[in-house]
Amino acid sequence: MSLFDLKSLNSALEELQQERGISRESVTEALSTALAAAYRREYGKRGQIIRATFNPETGDMEFRQAKIVVDTSLVRQEGEDAVNDDDHRSRFNPEQHIMLEDARRIKKDAQLDEEISFPLESREDFGRIAAQAAKQVIMQKVREAERASIISEYGEREGEIVTGHVQRFERGNLFVDLGRATAILPYDEQIPGERYRQGERVRALLLRVDEGVRGTFIRLSRSHPRFLTKLFETEVPEMASGVVEVKGIVREPGSRAKIAVKSSDEHVDPVGALVGQRGVRVAVVTSELGGEKIDVVEWSENNGEYVKEALKPAQVLGIELFEDENRAVVQVAEDQQSLAIGRGGQNVRLAARLTGWKIDIRSTQGAQIAGSEEGGVAVKKEGVVEKLADPAEKKEEMEDEMDAAAPAKEGETPKE
Repeated sequence: MSLFDLKSLNSALEELQQERGISRESVTEALSTALAAAYRREYGKRGQIIRATFNPETGDMEFRQAKIVVDTSLVRQEGEDAVNDDDHRSRFNPEQHIMLEDARRIKKDAQLDEEISFPLESREDFGRIAAQAAKQVIMQKVREAERASIISEYGEREGEIVTGHVQRFERGNLFVDLGRATAILPYDEQIPGERYRQGERVRALLLRVDEGVRGTFIRLSRSHPRFLTKLFETEVPEMASGVVEVKGIVREPGSRAKIAVKSSDEHVDPVGALVGQRGVRVAVVTSELGGEKIDVVEWSENNGEYVKEALKPAQVLGIELFEDENRAVVQVAEDQQSLAIGRGGQNVRLAARLTGWKIDIRSTQGAQIAGSEEGGVAVKKEGVVEKLADPAEKKEEMEDEMDAAAPAKEGETPKE
């Protein structure tokens, strides 16, 4: 019995195997499962186990009913109640069970839990509804096989840069066509301020591949620090070869980033390798990130030197470390103070995240006015950092001291 145009069917099987990597065997197995389900729905009885075999070369189909070999240790006979609460035996169903003694009349060496099958008659009226149901299940199996293929292919590329084209926008999320699959660039993984047009080419980090109830999701990111690292690897041969190693990286996506690097070869300047001749390498990466400023600094085992490097482009005059507080008090020239702090405190904030040290900036003109954490102003007194609750309180104290030191006016008693 055949319901299919064999020429078209085999052509489709060949196409699936060559273009999508789905084997003929997996599709044939899916087809057999679909035919068995359709036969059971059309002609089967409740509880029946139907098996089908399909030959795509000849179009022949065979249907068989399977029964599982059981005995009284596995099933309860009709009318028999459970012995106790621990009796987990299922009830005997003649449509899906066969007792061991009966099975051995058919097959002498039959064993428990073995399947014994019986042929079912072919149905000439196995028609359009059953064929349509089979087609739907086949498509589902094909999608499952394709999903497994996608997970296998893209799962191996996690942490790498992929390139695709903008497909559509949905609630701030960007859907990117990667060719064989569609990936999602969530709103919180995008670089703030970037705008995309449909069909536009986009590069991103393949963050991870998730398999859920609704399908396979390939999650991308352009704001992840690793995206910056991978971009440099494509531009800097010394990084790709492992001579230059990234020791730390922090980003405020779309605004500024700091990357600390170290060289395992004393003849290779790690900062110069990333910056490139006349800044060409770092310029390419900056352009890809929409103008995000990138500070490349040299990593050092010496905490003081590392903090100084991290505060670049500001020039540091001196530094004092308070290891018990994990705090660094940094002295800069007055004209370098705003550069060290950065707009909105960005430079000192990124430096603190990169090094892991709390950093207080102090100008040569006196008290420090900014730090890497929120709080009052800190001033240096004989090698100790003193914390004040509020800058306004310090101002009031200074005014009181000035009043006390001023000469008394006529008729007034000097303040003590």
